[in-house]
Amino acid sequence: MAEIAQPTPKPGVRSPRWLLVPLVGFAIVALTVGLVARYLHGSKGTYFQLFFSDPIHMKAWLATAAVFLALCQLMTAAWIFRKLPWPRPKWVPPFHRWTGRLAFLATLPIAYHCIFRLGFQSYSTRVLAHSLAGTAVYGAFAAKISIVRLHRFPWWVLPAAGGFLFAALVAVWYSSALWLFHALGAGI
Repeated sequence: MAEIAQPTPKPGVRSPRWLLVPLVGFAIVALTVGLVARYLHGSKGTYFQLFFSDPIHMKAWLATAAVFLALCQLMTAAWIFRKLPWPRPKWVPPFHRWTGRLAFLATLPIAYHCIFRLGFQSYSTRVLAHSLAGTAVYGAFAAKISIVRLHRFPWWVLPAAGGFLFAALVAVWYSSALWLFHALGAGI
C-alpha cells in the first residue's frame, strides 16, 4: 500500500530568546565602531571630498541622500507589508533592497571620515548625540540584517528594527547635515 505524503509543518515563530542574537549583534558592532573611533581617530589616511567642494559638504550631502533613500525604504516597506491601500507592483521588493544597499553605501565615506579622521567626540551635547547616533546606525544595521536573514521573528521585530535604524540615521543627519545647512544659511 502506498504511503500518503504528510505536508511539512510550517515553522513557527522563533522563541523570544532569539532576540538576543540581533541585540548582541547591535551591541558588538556599535561598541566596536565607537571604540575604533575613540582610539584610532587621526590615524593613517587622509580626508577626501569626491566631487564636492570640501569633506564636510560631502558628508552633509551624502547623509541627506542616505536619509532620502531611507525614506524610500520606509515607503516601500509599508508597501511590501501591505500597509498602503495600493496593490504592490513586482518591482517594489527589489527597489526596497537596492535603496537599502545604496543608503548603506552612501554612509561609508561619512563613516570613514567620522571614525578614522575625527573620532568619537563629546565636546558638546550635539556632537556627543551625533557620535552616539553614528555608532547606533551601524549597530542597528547589523541587527536589522540579522533579523532579515534569520526569519521567523514575531511580526513586530522587523518593523521595530527598521524603525530604530531609520531613527538613528535621522538623528545623525539632524545633528550634522541639517545643523550644517542651517549654520551656513543654505537651507535644503
